[in-house]
Amino acid sequence: MTDANVWWLLAGGAVAVELVTGTFYLLMLAAGLVAGALAAGLGLALTGQMLLAAAIGGGAVAAWHWRRSQSPPPKPVNANPDVHLDIGQAIHVVRWNADGTATVQFRGAQWTAIAADPAQASQPGNFRIKEMVGNRLVIERQ
Repeated sequence: MTDANVWWLLAGGAVAVELVTGTFYLLMLAAGLVAGALAAGLGLALTGQMLLAAAIGGGAVAAWHWRRSQSPPPKPVNANPDVHLDIGQAIHVVRWNADGTATVQFRGAQWTAIAADPAQASQPGNFRIKEMVGNRLVIERQ
């Protein structure tokens, strides 16, 4: 078995493990292993193959990590519209209760709503869902 075949098998194994675990970083390391396989196919010595594989794989991991650190952090789950599709939907409050809650109709059911800003919990009107805390809707003025 040639060095290139070993590199290809390692790259395939890394991709297979990535498919099972969902770790995107393993794809970056697999790219490094592919670079090692290509280097072996071009006839580089084992030291050169390993250095190239480490540089490509490690560089790809470092670049991806840097890119992810530059993007804003995701919203918390209870306020993330990608998780709760109701975030951002319109709600009409007819009447606020004395305890700062309101009973609102939403999606054909009654929900308990609380105001994100307690100062807004005195006047009825149109609101939008800001987040969901348990089975309560946290709402804010539109």
